[in-house]
Amino acid sequence: MERKLWEILDDRFLAYSPEQHPIVLQIGGSNLENLAKATELASAYNYDEINFNCGCPSPKVAGHGCFGVRLMLDSKFVGEAMSIIAANTNVPVSVKCRIGVDDHDSYHELCDFIYKVSSLSPTRHFIIHSRKALLNGISPADNRKIPPLKYEYYYALMRDFPDIKFTINGGINSVVEVNAALREGAHGVMVGRAAYNNPWRTLGHVDTAIYGAPSSGLTRREILERYQEYGDHVLGRDGNKRPNVRDVAKPLLNLFYSEPGNGLWKRKADFAFQHCTTMKSFFEETLAAIPDSVLDSPIAGVPSGREDLFANIHDLLPSSYDAREQEALDA
Repeated sequence: MERKLWEILDDRFLAYSPEQHPIVLQIGGSNLENLAKATELASAYNYDEINFNCGCPSPKVAGHGCFGVRLMLDSKFVGEAMSIIAANTNVPVSVKCRIGVDDHDSYHELCDFIYKVSSLSPTRHFIIHSRKALLNGISPADNRKIPPLKYEYYYALMRDFPDIKFTINGGINSVVEVNAALREGAHGVMVGRAAYNNPWRTLGHVDTAIYGAPSSGLTRREILERYQEYGDHVLGRDGNKRPNVRDVAKPLLNLFYSEPGNGLWKRKADFAFQHCTTMKSFFEETLAAIPDSVLDSPIAGVPSGREDLFANIHDLLPSSYDAREQEALDA
């Protein structure tokens, strides 16, 4: 019997290896029926949490269909959406958002959003990118660096909403800075772009520096041997030769960031993508660019970071938010 198209698409976008637990699925949209269906379809895949995107400033997202960060301007809808998402899953739900949008960037407006969404839904976890978003005139990349970071808003949310979990995000680039945030009381820390741009030095220390686990001693050669087995297993899984070698290898391209041979490795990879059909052949053709001393060295000492990134942050907090005042206004 032929599989239905939506079943094929489910596997393409939702399937993952069991080793990836704990894993969170992020969904986005502004149609309640579609959000309910997406959550229902995801339930069969046993994600550990469903997250709703209220933070993406991309014109392809925020500029069409009014979702992503634009939804911060409609907290009532987000509350309704989160209720529907929660009703269609048995796992926790969360919201990823910014601290504001364009001129709607006061701490009080941010609190209004958190208060209304949490009052209208079971949402008890918000991931806060500590920058506002500018919807007109700058790119998504510029939206990650031009609006100033206001970590004081994040820590003030923890003070004013003690029953809600908050994860801090934005501008945190090393495990040293993660620990700095945790020392000041952060519930959790999300590291995104830094982990993608320099995964070895950013993620290689997490288990020891954050969780106190003993170092695995793994080298990049050993990691790539395991990844080769995984990659060759998933190649072509979705039909129509997808994913292909380029799709599977893309997350690896910054593994040798700033190391000898990195530039040549990327050039060889670009060429290999044109004809390699297995991960084994891809690695055989490209890894000759990387010296054995790099491939066979375990992770070195913890890289430097700004240990004072959150120094005196509690002296900068805005005035407390009064939920009772907001309730009176809503009445």
